[in-house]
Amino acid sequence: MNFQVPQFIEVEDTIFGPLTFKQFIYLVGGGSLVFLLWSFLPLYIAGVPIILIAGLSIALAFYKINNRPFIKILEAGFWYLLGKKLYIWKKGPAKIIPQIDKKTKTEGSIEIPKLSKSKLRDLSWSLDIKDKLE
Repeated sequence: MNFQVPQFIEVEDTIFGPLTFKQFIYLVGGGSLVFLLWSFLPLYIAGVPIILIAGLSIALAFYKINNRPFIKILEAGFWYLLGKKLYIWKKGPAKIIPQIDKKTKTEGSIEIPKLSKSKLRDLSWSLDIKDKLE
């Protein structure tokens, strides 16, 4: 029993001449809005909205950014504007940290012992073994 495996499923079918169904809808919707504005308003008032609507409908139909349709870019921008934003880092005034001489000790300072390589290796080995035994 042989089955036909679909090929090129990412490519949309062209239905109306060289246009896909989505492209056709974008262009017909934009064209109808342009026609309504042109017929009901004077040209000097409707000129800017006609240009904006025609540009948007052409961009929706044909323009792609990084091989993604323009409608997806508009949707991502819309959700970015409405979504919450988390600011992790905000630059503040610089804090002045006093320098402490290593030679002179002040009262209340803690001396941190330095680990040699052998002590550090023993410590890491004991931690590794304890984790495995538990």
